[in-house]
Amino acid sequence: MINYTIRAIKHSEIHLLEDFIYEAIFQRDEMNLLPRDVINQPEIRVFIEEFGKPDDLCLVADVDGEIVGAVWTRILCGEARGFGNIDDSTPEFAISLYKAYRNKGIGTALMKSMLQLLKERGYKRTSLAVQKDNYAVRMYKNVGFEIMKDLEEEYVMVHNLNP
Repeated sequence: MINYTIRAIKHSEIHLLEDFIYEAIFQRDEMNLLPRDVINQPEIRVFIEEFGKPDDLCLVADVDGEIVGAVWTRILCGEARGFGNIDDSTPEFAISLYKAYRNKGIGTALMKSMLQLLKERGYKRTSLAVQKDNYAVRMYKNVGFEIMKDLEEEYVMVHNLNP
């Protein structure tokens, strides 16, 4: 059992989102990873660029002072939109953990904490996109996300916060 704390990200830690957006990319072939500069593609960069706007929320998992995971939401309504964008008022999720901390319940705890924060902030729903063969699909369903769109390779999932 790993002891961790979930807390809001500090301004001085926002640069870590570059690591976490790369970790969030589902890579089927662990032997041939995508180059790190893939995070500079507009449809990926939009999740982290100029993070800190009023609707940007981020929680991190802290293990003895080391950030090992992050969940963040943004309303992506500009020219570049996230893969799970459903409208101009719904926050879209991104979540990732360093590999050594996966499958230990930390991601689920981060998700539940963010869902609660979004409810407290008055949002009606939230969305995300996930590759169909990503193991995280099960976790998303377990915390209340439902498939809204079944695309060729991915699902767009929605969680209604005030059913």
